[in-house]
Amino acid sequence: MGKKTVIKIEKRNRKRLIISAIISSCILFALIVRIGYLQFVKGSWLKSQASSNQTSSKTIYAERGTIFDTNGAVLAISAVFDSVSINPSLIQYINKTEVNKEFLAHSFSSILDLDYDETLAKINENTTYVTLASKVETDKITALKNWMSENKIYAGIKIESKTQRNYPYNNIASNLIGFTGTDNTGLWGLENSLNSTLAGTNGKLVTLVDSVKGEIPNQERTYIEAKNGNNIYLTIDIKIQSITEKYLAQAVDDNNADSGVAIIMQPSSGDILAMASYPNYNLNDPFTPTNSKLLDNWENLTSEEKTNRRYSMWNNIAVQSTYEPGSTFKIITAAAALEEGLITTDHVGDFVCNGYEIIDGEVKIRCWRANPHGEQSLRNALANSCNPAFMQLGQKIGAKTLYEYYEAFGLFNKTNSDFYGEQNSIFFNLNDVHNVELATISFGQRFNITPMQLVTAVSCIANEGILVEPHIVKRIQDPDTNSTTEIEKKEIRQVISKKTSESLISMLESVVTDGTGKYAKVSGYTVGGKSGTSEPSASSKDSGYVASFIAVAPSTNPEVVILVALFNPKAGANEGGAISAPVVSQILSEVLPHMGIAPDNINTSNSNDFYATTTLPDLTNKSLQDAKTLLKNLGFTVHLNGVEDLSALVTSQNPKPGVLLLKNADVYLYSNTSR
Repeated sequence: MGKKTVIKIEKRNRKRLIISAIISSCILFALIVRIGYLQFVKGSWLKSQASSNQTSSKTIYAERGTIFDTNGAVLAISAVFDSVSINPSLIQYINKTEVNKEFLAHSFSSILDLDYDETLAKINENTTYVTLASKVETDKITALKNWMSENKIYAGIKIESKTQRNYPYNNIASNLIGFTGTDNTGLWGLENSLNSTLAGTNGKLVTLVDSVKGEIPNQERTYIEAKNGNNIYLTIDIKIQSITEKYLAQAVDDNNADSGVAIIMQPSSGDILAMASYPNYNLNDPFTPTNSKLLDNWENLTSEEKTNRRYSMWNNIAVQSTYEPGSTFKIITAAAALEEGLITTDHVGDFVCNGYEIIDGEVKIRCWRANPHGEQSLRNALANSCNPAFMQLGQKIGAKTLYEYYEAFGLFNKTNSDFYGEQNSIFFNLNDVHNVELATISFGQRFNITPMQLVTAVSCIANEGILVEPHIVKRIQDPDTNSTTEIEKKEIRQVISKKTSESLISMLESVVTDGTGKYAKVSGYTVGGKSGTSEPSASSKDSGYVASFIAVAPSTNPEVVILVALFNPKAGANEGGAISAPVVSQILSEVLPHMGIAPDNINTSNSNDFYATTTLPDLTNKSLQDAKTLLKNLGFTVHLNGVEDLSALVTSQNPKPGVLLLKNADVYLYSNTSR
């Protein structure tokens, strides 16, 4: 080999060494950069990932607070149950060998009482999480844990304790209470609006685990205790609520109404004793309608149509819906006039009803009765529910003063933040109230309020003129310490004088004894009240009439205010005094004795007295002649509506069977030949 050749080889080797050194330096530099990146840029994330892979965090679920009625009856309670889930790819023996899947399926199905084929299919799923069983009994969980210990299988099987809400009374107070979701969070009703009080705070248990997620024994654990939710006692009395719902549902069905609402409030305290809407639903299965009308053609509905029907049955009409109160609102107009000293109660001739009122020389607004009422006092006008009289009264008061009283009665504000989804009233802007608008609002039409707003305002009148905030929560209890917080009564303001209050109660009693509210009489008790029949506006003819009645009882010392309203009744009569007043009578006849309120009207307790009540029998399928004879023998006044063929059978009647009626009460009979 020549010298030149050797030199060439040395140069080539030197060049290779330099290239190798450069490449090695680049690789080393890249490694240093990568290490730096992992250490300083991704370090925190990698550390958290490592910690996550080395630790297991198990949620300790807080127990949701229980909802009780005012006497301690359980309305909503959380039950704890266990569920079993698996990660099929991680199930191994403690020595990290794979477990036979058929053996697993046989064991799980035997211990948890599951179908073998379905269980095997779940184990064979290509997933990291699959639930084998929910709501597993305690003895089965114990057996599963023993089996895992005996077979030294720890990884891949997860046993979780969860809570589920249970409602012992199913449909009762469903629209008020509402329900929770699968995560135990309130979705609707009080469960939602009071969620922060009921929910509590979850805790957790943190443990170290090995590479297959098995818990490492004899190691320290981090335990954060759960804080259970508070228990809530409502002002609702489940007995009063049940009575109210029974008669409300019957009235809606009998009158073929779309829906109905009933509220009972104690005026002196603001306690809501009952709040019912119908249709209602089963709280334990809130997504399935229980009402036949809502279930009609259910399978053929679109998802959107089903959702709309669910919303309609969940709706708490008392606070989530507004309506035109009709003549029940004449109480408020009368209150403003009396308090302003513009009128007295019994001066005949203060009003003249010609059957209609002409507004601005061209707009004719009729009275509900074709036969004019003639000259009347305020007491007469209220008892007769005379629209022209109240239009005349509205002109005397004026829009500005009326609106001042509406505000004082709380009609421009929501009543209580505890009510889920509460709506507010809809009134004309004061600047837009001219003579026609003033006329209509004076007798309760062309504006909207919630039923709860009306009950609150009338309760103010029944409470010697003092407005009290209605409330649904009586007390809150910490289940861990048993300490309780009482929700105190909240008086808002004095709206009218005690004298005005007494005058109004006296006139409301006359409405029941001598006027349109005669079907609201209750044997043994004095009752004051006012009927209402609001017609649909021109823009919403399909909504139909609203028949309502609001009452105060006993009128000598008011203990309750009750409102019953039926929406779009289609069975014949649609007047509040005819179809809602009897429902009020039915409810009060059971509620007042239940509350321990002593009778204050001895005359109506005497069966021989003019005011004694008799239960109206079911007359359907009887001949008109036989029904007429029977009713006359019972002391009722019979109306056949122009029927001449007395051999025809009765197809319907008003009021409905079972209503307590006074002697000489009017009963209307209908047949297929009725005109």
